[in-house]
Amino acid sequence: MNDFLSTIEVSKILKVSRIAVQKKIKKGQIKAMKVGRNYVVPKEEVLKALGEVIGEESKKEIDKAIQKAVREYGEAFKKLGRE
Repeated sequence: MNDFLSTIEVSKILKVSRIAVQKKIKKGQIKAMKVGRNYVVPKEEVLKALGEVIGEESKKEIDKAIQKAVREYGEAFKKLGRE
């Protein structure tokens, strides 16, 4: 089983351009190995990058949901915290 992906495959998974993947590799945001003129990315690195992408997009929604829950159920949370 192949444990590496090409930059094109990574770009499709992350839904960014191939150039954006190459820039992330050069900045060190995604670890990759050079094979000839191309880079290959370990699958583990893609999963890490995917986690960061999803986390950043969802962060504002999560923060809003937490703030709403605290507003609506703040007293209940305080009482539960004492138990």
